[in-house]
Amino acid sequence: MDKKSIIGIVLIGILFFGFTIYSSRQQQKYQEELAAYQAAHPELTQPVVPDSSAVAAAPVVESLGAATPDSTRLAREVAVLGDFLAAAKNAAPQEIVVENDVMKVRFSTGGGIVRSVTLKDYTRYGRQGERNEPIEMFVPESAKFDLSFFIKNGLNNVKVNTSEYTFTADPVVRTDTAQIVRMRLPVAEGAALEYRYVVYDEATPSRDYLVDYTVRLVGMAPYMANQSSIGIAWSNTSYRNERGFKNENMYTTVAYRVPGEGSIDDLSMSEGAKEEKISSSVEWIAFKQQFFSSVLIARDDFLYADVAYDTASPDSGLIKAFSAAMAVPYTAQTEQYDFSFYFGPNKYAVLKKIDDAQGQSLLLDRLIPMGWGIIGWVSRWLVIPVFDFLRQYIPSFGWIILILAILIKIIVSPLTYKSYISQAKMRIIKPEIDALNAKYPKQDDAMKKQQEMMALYKKAGINPLGGCIPMLIQLPILIAMFRFFPSSIELRGQSLWWAHDLSSYDSILNLPFSIPFYGDHVSLFALLMALSTFGFSYMSYQQTASAQPQMAGMKFMMVYMMPVFMLCWFNDYSSGLCYYYLLFNLLTIAQTFLIRRMVDDGKIHAVMEANANKAKNKKKSKFQLRYEELMRQQEAQSRSGKKGTKRK
Repeated sequence: MDKKSIIGIVLIGILFFGFTIYSSRQQQKYQEELAAYQAAHPELTQPVVPDSSAVAAAPVVESLGAATPDSTRLAREVAVLGDFLAAAKNAAPQEIVVENDVMKVRFSTGGGIVRSVTLKDYTRYGRQGERNEPIEMFVPESAKFDLSFFIKNGLNNVKVNTSEYTFTADPVVRTDTAQIVRMRLPVAEGAALEYRYVVYDEATPSRDYLVDYTVRLVGMAPYMANQSSIGIAWSNTSYRNERGFKNENMYTTVAYRVPGEGSIDDLSMSEGAKEEKISSSVEWIAFKQQFFSSVLIARDDFLYADVAYDTASPDSGLIKAFSAAMAVPYTAQTEQYDFSFYFGPNKYAVLKKIDDAQGQSLLLDRLIPMGWGIIGWVSRWLVIPVFDFLRQYIPSFGWIILILAILIKIIVSPLTYKSYISQAKMRIIKPEIDALNAKYPKQDDAMKKQQEMMALYKKAGINPLGGCIPMLIQLPILIAMFRFFPSSIELRGQSLWWAHDLSSYDSILNLPFSIPFYGDHVSLFALLMALSTFGFSYMSYQQTASAQPQMAGMKFMMVYMMPVFMLCWFNDYSSGLCYYYLLFNLLTIAQTFLIRRMVDDGKIHAVMEANANKAKNKKKSKFQLRYEELMRQQEAQSRSGKKGTKRK
């Protein structure tokens, strides 16, 4: 055996002997501390019974149960966690109920969390199809909010997950404008994690559904292990609230906003599971449903976030299970974190008024899917203001939608008139267009025919796209309405004739089977809308086909296929949207007949002749001259190329 091996064996023996002595002393010390602890806290070895005087002083506190740990497990927990955390791990959780005019919030000292939120002004569809159950924002048993960090216990670092501990609660403090709930988790002598929740009693939209949440680290710095962040885990499962699972699921997702961005992001719609890792900082995260959202706002932003959801089965009574894992920065100087919860409706008038600490909008109103670009602009600055104004004076939403449709038709009527005039001009010059088609029947003369066709359009003062451009300009308004009605909580629960809820589909007949691409019910508003689409399409086809022969090949698609497609598509959609499109089609048909009565084709032809005479004496612009020269060059190249081919 060499010298190095002998030295190694001696060192190992010395270390082993020292470790044995150290373990023996630690075990003796542990037993002494355990005996002293049990003598000082005899109540921890007995079932925990709520103090009757505490219950009398705070009647909103209700016991959720009691725990009876055995002495062996308790001793192990004391050794690992310390006296305070071990006591908190085995205490019985209690429930605290706070409510204002619009919601009831139940807090639990188990984890110090918001256990459930009930909205007083809204109801959801039950399993029997009746909308008579109050809205619960999430399943209470699924609610989880967990802060995770490390504390020092001797030479060890112990991970603390707040969801595993029971906080102690103070009596609810009531002020003129709010109710304050305080809970704390003692960690060591003079050190505690303190939660402060504020539920507002102010009758202001920006406060009604807001719960401010402050986390304070009281004397925690000496006990915190070396770490740069504190983890946060938030999750819950939401009930199904609306009539149609498919339609509600389409609007249910996880949404979030990156600070400084003018828009929000989301996981998009899926009928399964979806997840995303966000490496940038995040300002807020929302568990969003069609009409209601639970939002966690970090006043100083999260460092990152991992978000996910999993879709429930349609017959489970649930819609999605949400989860989010975040982190906030930590230093030894950190004393508190400021958060806010929003538990409430996706209502534009409420969400747009919720600001950050600097008074800037948090853009929570973007949770309402109004569309992007000009479509969102139309929704925010035209549709919603008009809708809100009319609601102040008209109680019937049927009349409001009718007036809204009329106003929009009046706004776009100049475009409709211009489109009709353009189509009328095309009808008038149709004989000349037919003559050009007869003059240049060959494909080889297509360029020459196009050149003379453009000259004819110019002489008649016709823009070939004049009939299409006005319709394209109207398109953002139609799409804006398509986005507005299914997401407008104002329509939720409002009835019109046979439709009991304008935010959902109306059904006059429930089928005993499901038709592919259609569904298992018959929506009368969708059916009437499809019939009006057929009437409008047939009238438009007759008008355009007579002026533009190339439209004849699109008859089947325009006149027949489009109404069937709309019927299948809108059968599950909002009956309010179908009602609006029905009105829009009927108003457009009536408007077209009115314009036909007002417009004289003979007068239009006379104006066209006058314009043509003026154009003869008008000097051609440099652009026109260059265009004609380019056309001549292209035609010459085409002919020379064909001659070369024939010679070969």
